[in-house]
Amino acid sequence: MAKNVLIISTSLRGGSNSEILAKECEKGAREAGHNVELISLKGKEIKFCIGCLKCQETGECVLKDKDDVAEIMDKVKNADVVVYATPIYYYEMSGQMKTLLDRMNPMYSMDYKFRDIYMIATAAEDADSAFTKAYNGLLGWVECFEKAELKGLVAGGGIDDSNTASSHKDIMQKAYELGLNL
Repeated sequence: MAKNVLIISTSLRGGSNSEILAKECEKGAREAGHNVELISLKGKEIKFCIGCLKCQETGECVLKDKDDVAEIMDKVKNADVVVYATPIYYYEMSGQMKTLLDRMNPMYSMDYKFRDIYMIATAAEDADSAFTKAYNGLLGWVECFEKAELKGLVAGGGIDDSNTASSHKDIMQKAYELGLNL
């Protein structure tokens, strides 16, 4: 059965390795027959959450007309599967990804379709531990949505220079297979 898959590339860097892997995941998901949309946070305006918690009362962020988050949040809410692709900075997810997760706080009290969440991440360091904090950070967000589950990680370790992910055939294959097996 075809699923609605949303892949969010959170890197702002040109030649982003995490985005290269996101596109490989997209390729696999399309070949599997899923409806896939890949969006990049490049060029998107995402303001910081101001912590007012009005969204818990109204279901809408007070900043909704001031940036691009409402449109992204609508896509997340209506996807069956969400894949976040991020570079690892200082052993954590990108700041843009964390800011987006914070801003999707209005979804906490809404109904949502997504059930399966995945992470694709790239890091210069090759140790599995380089991805632990970022994965756990996303897990914290997912655990706020009781019908959803963080299902897995494609870890692209040892990828440091821009535009080099495609030379890591084993990791490219894992990203492709993630998409193929959603």
